[in-house]
Amino acid sequence: MIFGIVGLCVLLAVLAFLVPRLSRHPERGTQRTLGVGSRAGGKAPGILGRILSKPFRSTSKAVGRSGSAGRRARGRMPF
Repeated sequence: MIFGIVGLCVLLAVLAFLVPRLSRHPERGTQRTLGVGSRAGGKAPGILGRILSKPFRSTSKAVGRSGSAGRRARGRMPF
């Protein structure tokens, strides 16, 4: 599972670097899917809800950061 998340982040970063405008749709779709998992995990009672939703929240943050890092790197290129 961890390798899948890392692979997804790398794929989104490369996509954001190569085609910045087209990378937003896959990034938002991934974040939407992770948001569904986070909300479903958060429905559990008490501390269990926070524990179950945390991996989805942190993965969503990582996806957003990798996409923005790819676009930021593309913006810094001299050509």
